[in-house]
Amino acid sequence: MSQPLTVPPGEKMCLKDFDASYTGGIENKKDAQAELDENIEVLSDLGYRLYAENRRALLLVLQGMDTSGKDGTIRHVMKGFNPQSCQVTSFKQPGIVELDHDFLWRIVRMMPSKGNIGIFNRSHYEDVLIVRVHNLVPKSEWRTRYERINLFEKMAHQGGTSLVKVFLHIGKDEQRKRLQSRLDDPQKHWKFSKADLAEREFWDDYQEAYDDALTRCNTEHAPWHIVPADKKWYRNLVVSRILRQTLEKMDPQYPPAEEGLEGIVVK
Repeated sequence: MSQPLTVPPGEKMCLKDFDASYTGGIENKKDAQAELDENIEVLSDLGYRLYAENRRALLLVLQGMDTSGKDGTIRHVMKGFNPQSCQVTSFKQPGIVELDHDFLWRIVRMMPSKGNIGIFNRSHYEDVLIVRVHNLVPKSEWRTRYERINLFEKMAHQGGTSLVKVFLHIGKDEQRKRLQSRLDDPQKHWKFSKADLAEREFWDDYQEAYDDALTRCNTEHAPWHIVPADKKWYRNLVVSRILRQTLEKMDPQYPPAEEGLEGIVVK
């Protein structure tokens, strides 16, 4: 039975209805690699054309529970893009200056410019997730942020930025395995923090917060994609498919050449 990546705007989205280990009938990494390689090659060309066109931008938003693979997705899927036109922003705990502004201030500053591709490793959605789970701001504040996010994303879309929002859906047991693997391998200790275990205790609260964010901020111009992430190779393949479909629909074109180039010979 197939599993959708998106839910129509206005419908309730529940992560428990999505199988994090789903692989779309593909058996293993080897079977997926050929298509992934092809997609990366196509993405490289489309990204170059977007940069040359210099009229629109693309923003990839990656959200997910700890160990869901945001870093891995960036490393394996985005490697075909020109670093000159592709920027990654990792949003961590806001600093003093950022806290002195509206929660969207630091997001707006890092939006991709025309011709570029931006990648957000976590994003403005942290401000309706962690702040909600840990009561960092009043409920009366974070409840208003869904609509403010929708307005911000609509403005970005109208301004020529295509938004691709991806939730990397990992199961709780798979997260346990990945955290344990970091403990078992000394070379991965740098990736582990005791805080990861503390956050894991809030699993159900985060799932509820995500259900609301994914439902309330799922729009026609900026839909959410629920990507099964238990299998890293399938996660990478699906994200590459989404990006390829988005850029092919954008169909960026090279700008017209300057007139009078015919017959010029460089000496």
